[in-house]
Amino acid sequence: MRIFDPHIHMSARTTADYEAMREAGVLAVVEPAFWLGQPRTSVGTFIDYFDALVGWEPFRAAQFGVAHYCTIALNPKEAADPRCLPVLDVLPRYLEKDGVVAVGEIGYDSMTPAEDHAFAQQLQLAVEHGLPAMVHTPHRDKLNGTRRSLDVIRASGLAPDRVVIDHLNELTVGPVHESGAWMGFSIYPDTKMDPRRMVQILREYGTDRIMINSAADWGRSDPLSTVRTGEAMLAAGFDADAVDRVLWRNPREFFGRDGRLDREIPEPGDSATFAGNSVLRGTPVGR
Repeated sequence: MRIFDPHIHMSARTTADYEAMREAGVLAVVEPAFWLGQPRTSVGTFIDYFDALVGWEPFRAAQFGVAHYCTIALNPKEAADPRCLPVLDVLPRYLEKDGVVAVGEIGYDSMTPAEDHAFAQQLQLAVEHGLPAMVHTPHRDKLNGTRRSLDVIRASGLAPDRVVIDHLNELTVGPVHESGAWMGFSIYPDTKMDPRRMVQILREYGTDRIMINSAADWGRSDPLSTVRTGEAMLAAGFDADAVDRVLWRNPREFFGRDGRLDREIPEPGDSATFAGNSVLRGTPVGR
């Protein structure tokens, strides 16, 4: 089984997680820019964080044979904080960096006017920079938040197949499927989605435009939940090709259309590091 986890916050995880993921077949990851759990107090803290996402974290991942990419954005959780808003002016320079494969996570937390502004502005950045967008659906009032997100996306001019709507469930998958956007599902221990429910959704909606992620972060989460979902698919009668499509080929298709997946991605039989990769020689690629 080969796996591309399209949404995981490795900056909050340990090297032991990288080792376990690589051993289980997780060969590549996308790390979205994220809320750190407490308010940032200045734009400089975003800059330091973004620099780590495009520099240090790919270096760390490469030592364990995992290709690391990221998405860059102002998270909706911080969109109402006036200390954070100036980061919108900083984003364009990061959206041109090597290894940045989308604008994200963007979207809604509480569906406020401030979030409307940040969401629309960052969708426009995706259009201007030729990037797809990763959209976070709110934890509360999720169905209305999903529908409102789809309305904002339609108004932005960004094609729906350039957007993944993440953290979906049984209530929200239908409108996203009908919209033509990609459908993201986060497999979590207590919330969001679990492998058994995910299998049922795949039976109903098929494997097109579906991506499965762990969304593992600093909270209770599991960086191997993608593996467990693949195992559940096989146990439920899906063949190996269907598993490979959902866990490997779909995220590569979505994030790779713009030529941003330019670092070598190892195959399951490769050694634990990128042989000859300049990251391992101490010079992060393209920084």
